[in-house]
Amino acid sequence: MKEIEQDEDRERRIQDEAIIDAYGPEEQALGWYYYLDDKIAFPFYARCIEERRISPLKEGEKVAVIGMASEDDCMHEMFVEIQWQERAFGVPLAQLEPMNVDELTQEAIADWHYWVKRGYQLT
Repeated sequence: MKEIEQDEDRERRIQDEAIIDAYGPEEQALGWYYYLDDKIAFPFYARCIEERRISPLKEGEKVAVIGMASEDDCMHEMFVEIQWQERAFGVPLAQLEPMNVDELTQEAIADWHYWVKRGYQLT
């Protein structure tokens, strides 16, 4: 992923709200999971901004995002469930750009995108 400039306000919010008191990758993953689950208003529509080998979505494709994937599926990367071609399954949140969402949803997803683009990882 591309490196992006550090944003002190976003870094502080992530530390204070998403991964507060996280002492390892599992705790970070759970912190992120509950941060996103609490702030994102489901369902919403999103556009695929990046193709990934693990996902059938093509760049520009629009999908309905219906919820977070299970905790177990989000231990190394955050996944959301989408409704796609009459099926529901998980795709990486980093692959999606929300469309017409409330401010908290936009901010939470932007926080995750920022974290990924800064090169941070749940290992």
